[in-house]
Amino acid sequence: MKFTTSRRSRLVTATAVAGIAALALAGCTTGGADNEEEPDSSTISVATTNALTSFNGDTTQGNLDTNGMVGYLTGVSGGLGLGSFLTLDPAFEIVREESFGTYERISEDPLVVKYTLNDGLKWSDGEPITADDMLFSWVNNSGYYDDASFDDEGAVTTGTQYFALAGSTTGLDMTAFPEIGDDNLSLTLTYEKPFADWELVNMISKPAHVMAEKAGVSVEELTQLFKDLPAGDPAAPVEPNATLKAVADFWNTGYDVTSMPEDESLLVSSGPFIVTDFTPEQSVTLGKNPEYKGDNEPEYENLIIRFIGDANAQITALQNGEVNAIYPQASADTVTALETNKATLHEGDQVSYDHLDLNFGSDVFADAAVREAFLKTIPRQQILESLITPVNPEAEVLNSQIYVPANESYADAVAASGYDAYNEPDVEGAKALLAGATPTVRILYNTDNPNRVDSFQAVKASAEEAGFIIEDLGSPDWSTLLPGGDYDASIFGWISPGTGTAALPQIFKTGGGGNYNNYSNATVDALVDESQITLDSERLAEIQIGIDTETAKDFYGLPLFQLPGIFADNGTISGIEYMGNQTGIVWNAQDWKLTS
Repeated sequence: MKFTTSRRSRLVTATAVAGIAALALAGCTTGGADNEEEPDSSTISVATTNALTSFNGDTTQGNLDTNGMVGYLTGVSGGLGLGSFLTLDPAFEIVREESFGTYERISEDPLVVKYTLNDGLKWSDGEPITADDMLFSWVNNSGYYDDASFDDEGAVTTGTQYFALAGSTTGLDMTAFPEIGDDNLSLTLTYEKPFADWELVNMISKPAHVMAEKAGVSVEELTQLFKDLPAGDPAAPVEPNATLKAVADFWNTGYDVTSMPEDESLLVSSGPFIVTDFTPEQSVTLGKNPEYKGDNEPEYENLIIRFIGDANAQITALQNGEVNAIYPQASADTVTALETNKATLHEGDQVSYDHLDLNFGSDVFADAAVREAFLKTIPRQQILESLITPVNPEAEVLNSQIYVPANESYADAVAASGYDAYNEPDVEGAKALLAGATPTVRILYNTDNPNRVDSFQAVKASAEEAGFIIEDLGSPDWSTLLPGGDYDASIFGWISPGTGTAALPQIFKTGGGGNYNNYSNATVDALVDESQITLDSERLAEIQIGIDTETAKDFYGLPLFQLPGIFADNGTISGIEYMGNQTGIVWNAQDWKLTS
């Protein structure tokens, strides 16, 4: 099937979850309002809640929303980007970026997909974008050379897992070594099985020539290495390949930053924007990529993204003209203040939800009765009414780990899982399960996020009534602590692209890149695997409801609420349009125009 008549294609979307790369962590509220840079006639400035920590938003520790926004503007992150094969529109429809390249399904059985880059594309440093880059993207995301074995908690026991993906290799791990075109501009994938999300596979990531440089080889040598290396075999692990390991180690951690990097190769871009300045905890500045020749070039010269964690400070910056638009955490007070200041509001639901997860690697929750008792204490309705109802009076307690209320299968999922039995706390039922025990539960959350602080306080008060001893592990560095597992429960949020099923292996499968709570269930693993090759929408809904139900049986944790979202501008720019997924306010930054 060749898509030549239209750039848009509607996916059958059964859930509001992630695209092919990963969900992103939401709510890492950091940063201040001070910034010496002032907007001018060629600069647009916006405020976001969270600070930048990495120029690679696809690693386990870099998987934060602001990192993903910058990646989206400069190339690709979370499987989407302005310098790649695809983006999404506000209805979560695929937008094929044909000024970058095309991709087509040339066979259904077996599934064969061909990607073709437009001739003459260049990275921002002037190097050509070729099939070498697409091949690196495949190596990066397929796990083809991994020979690791894992224990029940997903830890490597033998062999090597090269790339620390926030997402999952699912889908690309069913492909044979790609076929490279003679002109080095095309790459063809052949899948062993059907793959439901094939249309969301975005075959570009970081530049291959930069990866090669970091490993001390040429890009031609790196590509030849990929061709010569055998596929990994967990049954017969070997010593890791030194060159591939050097590439992977750099990809895994080399893009993490605490200051503007002196190494300009970290900033190489395929998108319309390129990072030109970065002040930690304050702002990142992006200018035009001089080598970009696609359809997404902005009219203005510079985009400043300021990190202002406090919503009131964002509103003040907007009112004073220090920024043109803001992306604050939504609250009733925020909406009232913006309306009072006659700002233009852009509101909607986010494909984002807050949740409390129990750590299955924790000693205290090894006993299912203790897990059940703790969940019985969670005052979800109280939390909803305190934090969300003032913004959205129609909001309800979220009762699915997979669906949101707008999804067609939500009611069926709730009926099957029984998560709605936990809408109100049952302290006496929790006491009965504990039978006099007083377990200590250490809870990790973001102390810089008012919603998470309030949620923690409500949970603490209720759980202590039942006899639990609650230890406060709240930290502004919660996101870096999350993968380590040194806690018993966590309160945080996921935000997703809004389409596809890649979140299932990422979060719920044993060893998944976002399975931070060490959950492992053989039935769920099998259902997750089936979900990735299921094309029938009815069967896919059954699978996802099955996963939801299993998590409830295991006392996995509790979803809390779907987050409302809000953007606002002060009338000095046009083009702001609401988007509820992880790209947030910058999803169409290329279309913005200064009006005054």
